[in-house]
Amino acid sequence: MSDHESTRQGGAIDYIAVEQSPRFLQLKRTQRSFIFPLAAFFLIWYFVYVLLAAFARDFMAQRVWGDITVGLLFGLGQFVTTFAITMAYVAFANRRLDPIASEIREELEKAQGEA
Repeated sequence: MSDHESTRQGGAIDYIAVEQSPRFLQLKRTQRSFIFPLAAFFLIWYFVYVLLAAFARDFMAQRVWGDITVGLLFGLGQFVTTFAITMAYVAFANRRLDPIASEIREELEKAQGEA
């Protein structure tokens, strides 16, 4: 039975079979291999910032330049990190996820057209 035939069942697309197909599972694995490590990194980075703000006040209050403190730099670093992770994910998705998702979508559209 081909991939095309496994997506149809009685003229309708069998989405459960698609979800369990090797290509879809590869897509999920690839996405998770990027998301989970970065999410863990960001959460650790965020909690380190919060804990330092709560328990290392002298360190966070150290002036770096003028009225700029370590705490302010760490706080701004949270925003920079968020944007960097977002840009990295978009680039990763465009390069690695979108081609696989497009193949799956085209196969489903073709199967729907023939149903």
